[in-house]
Amino acid sequence: MRILLLEMTKVQEYKQCKRCVLDTTSNTIDFDENGICNYCHAFDRQLTKFITIDPQLRKRNLDEMVNYIKLCGENKKYDCILGLSGGVDSTYMAYMAKKLGLRPMAVHFDNGWNSELAVKNIENIVSKLELDLITYVINWEEFKEMQLAYLKASVVDIEVPTDQLIFAALHKIAVQNGIKFILSGSNIVTEYGMPSDWAYRNKSDQTNLLNIYKAFGRGKTLTTLPKFDLFKKFAYQSLHGIQTLALLNYIDFNKAEVKKLITKELNWRDYGGKHYESIFTRFYQGYILPVKFNVDKRKAHLSALICSGQITKEEAIAELEEETYDPILQREDKEFVKKKFDLTELEFQDILKRTRVEHEFYGVENESAFSFITYKAIMALPVWGVTNWRRLRNKLKR
Repeated sequence: MRILLLEMTKVQEYKQCKRCVLDTTSNTIDFDENGICNYCHAFDRQLTKFITIDPQLRKRNLDEMVNYIKLCGENKKYDCILGLSGGVDSTYMAYMAKKLGLRPMAVHFDNGWNSELAVKNIENIVSKLELDLITYVINWEEFKEMQLAYLKASVVDIEVPTDQLIFAALHKIAVQNGIKFILSGSNIVTEYGMPSDWAYRNKSDQTNLLNIYKAFGRGKTLTTLPKFDLFKKFAYQSLHGIQTLALLNYIDFNKAEVKKLITKELNWRDYGGKHYESIFTRFYQGYILPVKFNVDKRKAHLSALICSGQITKEEAIAELEEETYDPILQREDKEFVKKKFDLTELEFQDILKRTRVEHEFYGVENESAFSFITYKAIMALPVWGVTNWRRLRNKLKR
């Protein structure tokens, strides 16, 4: 079987976008005649769709979503659910959910990598906002095997297991509690524009995840990890009617101002980097990606802030000239990660030296599309009935 290695089809000299700080360290970047990159243009299209539309229309869209959430959640303890990592985005989502009069259940996904500061921040957030919190503690031995498999597979997106299992856990808990809406902290102005060769696009691809585990796991059976295959997703979304909403796209979100707000209102403390509330994520983004893959995700995060007018390009360049994070803490993290994974220095260096392999090499979920399409066809009538019953019920409520 032929390994699909990253094809460097664009042999060109180093070039950086004239507007943002994305550059040719991504193989998927293109520039127009003015030197502006394709990610900037894509960002602008998203801005006109969500952010720069008529303010009254934007507010009306937000109000309609919030009112619908409240309507569907009548006579229930919770009308929505949200994942709470303790980072800026999820914290602000929790804060705004309460401010909008919603009744969210907060879920924290504990995969064994919480920093002490993250734990403290979450305690403060839950206490100040008077949220009910469920901590979903993953089986460490199984999750450890999954993360190790991804490290050994030499794929770029080692965070897929965490991202996918968080989403699976949120859906599972939502069904258990009769909740129809998941509030996502994802947003355009601080996150949009990640180059497609710096992360795996289909984070919910369980086929890819299990195939990587089968190839590099050490023979242990995965029995406790929540499932999120095509059939599960269909059941969650079509039968249970669960929707994921990114409300932050309809709310003003200036990152610097939000940090000041949550610091003042919730006693929140900064981690020094995006997603650095997790020790593993901090080490992955700040060390593994730059050293092994020549990827600095700060370029994408800072470019989003440039394009949304929150910082200047000069400010972004100055930040990129600094270390990804404190070198002393970086060395401590390295030792901690090796110890937690039971890796020797030699084994860890061997992982770093392995050539990048594309996720698709290990198989993707659309390879099983035929059986899924057949299943959807069989379920078409029941889904139609359930959907129309929901519409009628909500209409009568109004």
